[in-house]
Amino acid sequence: QVQLVESGGGSVQAGGSLRLSCVASGSGYSVKNGCMGWFRQAPGKEREGVALIQSDGSSTHANSGKGRFTISRDNAKNTLYLQMVSLKPEDTAMYYCAARRLPYCAGYVADQYNYWGQGTQVTVTS
Repeated sequence: QVQLVESGGGSVQAGGSLRLSCVASGSGYSVKNGCMGWFRQAPGKEREGVALIQSDGSSTHANSGKGRFTISRDNAKNTLYLQMVSLKPEDTAMYYCAARRLPYCAGYVADQYNYWGQGTQVTVTS
């Protein structure tokens, strides 16, 4: 069984920064071998994709965070990151890490991901 554990959320003022982490463990899963991504869900809204990174290291970022959010990974630590700067109140949401067994991503379709973390809350105040 693969486990994903997120951390790094918190409450910050608008314009602030946070770095989210997601540690993968179990069943020999390596962050470098699968597609991984960050999603978020605000109260009363549907879950939306934030950023993805494929096994080959190529990444994509949703328009909502483009230029402000950066997805990356540390293969040695088996950890996925999301660096967020210039945060806005509309970024307030629960942020989830997701992993796919396949090396390539298939967009932000939630049911294409095999494993999910429990989420970490990000709150941005104005």
